[in-house]
Amino acid sequence: MSFLQIKIYRGKFIAYTVFVVAIGLAIGILTCAILLYQWVDNARNEAASAFIRVENTFQYNADRIEAYMQRVYSNSGLMDDVRCFLDHSAEGYLTGRLQESRYNQPLVSFPDDMKSFLYSGGQGDIIQVSLHTEQRGNVIRFDNNGSASFMFQLPNTDEAFQESIHKGFVYRKKLSDPNQISRQLGEFRFLVSSDRIFKNVSNYRVEQAAIVSASGDVYPIVGANRHTEELARQAVADGRSQGYMSMGGLNSVFFVTFPSTKFDYQFVGLVDLGMMIKEKAGVLLSVFLIVLSAMISVLMLIVHNLRDDARFLHHIIHSMGRVKTADFTPETPARYRRNEYEMISRELEDMSRQLDKYIRTEYLLKLKQQETEMKALQNQINPHFLYNTLEAIRSRALVNSDVDTSDAIAALGALYRDMVKHENIITIGKELSLLQEYLKIMEFKYPDRFYYQINVEKALLSLPTVKFWMQPLAENFFVHGFNPSNGFNLIVINGWEAEEHFVLEIVDNGKWIAEERLNEIRDALYRKDDAPVKSIGLHNVHTRLHFFYGEDFTMEIGNNEEAGVKISVILPKEVGLHVQTSDCG
Repeated sequence: MSFLQIKIYRGKFIAYTVFVVAIGLAIGILTCAILLYQWVDNARNEAASAFIRVENTFQYNADRIEAYMQRVYSNSGLMDDVRCFLDHSAEGYLTGRLQESRYNQPLVSFPDDMKSFLYSGGQGDIIQVSLHTEQRGNVIRFDNNGSASFMFQLPNTDEAFQESIHKGFVYRKKLSDPNQISRQLGEFRFLVSSDRIFKNVSNYRVEQAAIVSASGDVYPIVGANRHTEELARQAVADGRSQGYMSMGGLNSVFFVTFPSTKFDYQFVGLVDLGMMIKEKAGVLLSVFLIVLSAMISVLMLIVHNLRDDARFLHHIIHSMGRVKTADFTPETPARYRRNEYEMISRELEDMSRQLDKYIRTEYLLKLKQQETEMKALQNQINPHFLYNTLEAIRSRALVNSDVDTSDAIAALGALYRDMVKHENIITIGKELSLLQEYLKIMEFKYPDRFYYQINVEKALLSLPTVKFWMQPLAENFFVHGFNPSNGFNLIVINGWEAEEHFVLEIVDNGKWIAEERLNEIRDALYRKDDAPVKSIGLHNVHTRLHFFYGEDFTMEIGNNEEAGVKISVILPKEVGLHVQTSDCG
């Protein structure tokens, strides 16, 4: 990753990496925490549902017992059998039932009636019913099949009457005399089996659950082991309705307690967080992989952006280095993205091109211009001396009333005055004016045998151009194509605006150029070395215009079909340089 070599991007990458990793870890931890909280909450809800189921079962049995007591009080025969069962031994109970029976009344059996009402189909939770006096009690027990067994005259301190959370829960109902309510005959004790009450708790998704009595006895419901019993006691001793207990290290247990409204016990649900994490490891691993993939994707995107920006910055620095060493040659443009780096890179490239074009135009063009002027003024005549001399001759011609000679001398003086001015860049209109001065002199030199026409559209007149390039092209006509014996020698300058460029044509009706010689001239125009060429004037004009207008400039030379030569100069529409006047050096 080359961008790491740049300090600012190295710092950015480190900062972005720390930020992305921190955010990713925070999101991952938060997601895992939310999932753990949800799982724990689900376990708490399952424990609450199991506890509610137990409480509803207790309430259901309480309602059935209450209904049966109402049945006993409302049925005198059943009430008599209950009193008989309470006061006798087994033999006395059977004898008393037979003695008190009536032929016109059905024989009522309290054990049978209770069995059919409270233990219908053998599915009851009540496993023992006992009737007690102050000292003794008679017992009816039901096995898993609903079959009854009896014990009579057991002392109230007998083990059969000892209450324990492992055996079950006891509903106590006083047995009063229906004829005298304040007189208590005895007491009913209904024993509800713990095993039968809590067997349905295993149907709930509770990891560990237990019942803890007020005395500290523990009845494990789910996950029966000594560890579970100890945790249940600690949860009750904690005093909170729910919370976490540390198991040492990073392992913890979540607990929730529900106090019973029916009996003196608490329902405790336990969740081993370490075991839960192991069971849900697949889900947590998926979350980790998703967060890791997201972090890697974000980092890859950051790397891609930083690498692109660094490449553009390197390109900018490299461009500035080339400018410092005066290397303005344009490079192949890179693929930019639309941001500030793109703007800076493009502006630097454009600046390099403009500087390169400016240097070529100003310095090379100035050298070519000086070379042209030196060749044009090889006689090294002092311009001021020439102006004064021409003016003296013109004055003498006017004195002698020779107007044509005076005009010719004035045109020659104006031409040389404009030639030696320091302006290098003028408009097409001014260049045409220079050419017209030259053509006026040629008209004076060849009276009635030479004519010219200038047909240039106004759109071209304000275009910038280099000075003194049209006269050498016209001069070629007088050197190579002019026929003194012909009474009609013509040169025409046309100019118009095309769709994509401007066109200037210099057309004459002189002599043709041989095809072989024409090819030599064309080859000489496009040569870029300094080897000597025969067509110095054409080559010099082409070189100067090429430096000024750039690669889009073209110059063509060819023969006309009727007679003479046509030189076409094609100028680009975007010249790229502004016209400079007297302050051009």
